[in-house]
Amino acid sequence: MFTSVLMIEKPLTSVDVDFVTTLHGDEGVSFIVLMQPRGDQADVLLRAIDDVALGELKEAAREGEKPEGEEARPLAEQALERSLQALRDAGCEAVGQVVEDHPLDKMKSVVDEVNADEVIVLTAPHYVEEFFHRDWASRARHKVGVPVLKLFAHSEE
Repeated sequence: MFTSVLMIEKPLTSVDVDFVTTLHGDEGVSFIVLMQPRGDQADVLLRAIDDVALGELKEAAREGEKPEGEEARPLAEQALERSLQALRDAGCEAVGQVVEDHPLDKMKSVVDEVNADEVIVLTAPHYVEEFFHRDWASRARHKVGVPVLKLFAHSEE
């Protein structure tokens, strides 16, 4: 059984599930999913810049209206449960948790605890952070001690 720690920031789409569950061919995969609530990984300005870079001007204008931090936790819990169920429905083992603080520290401890084979960071593009190598995947590569794969999440269905 191949063990992957999967860091996400929004619910997995069916395309995302198909992609991550077929990365290793017919080998069984067990996922430990870490869900980061909205607002804890970047501030409103950085998210708005990302929206503008993607041509989503209306989305950029609404960034300040979306729940963040503690207000985002119930949404993160729902997104995590939906994602775990989708992975299970695809035939994989899947457990997970919402990450409150220090997502990279949590990722490292989970990798060590379960002796994970890899980390997959599946997020929307974060152009400013990626440019400066401050995104989760870039930072995790220096911290977790296993291969780190950066994938871009697909839009909601």
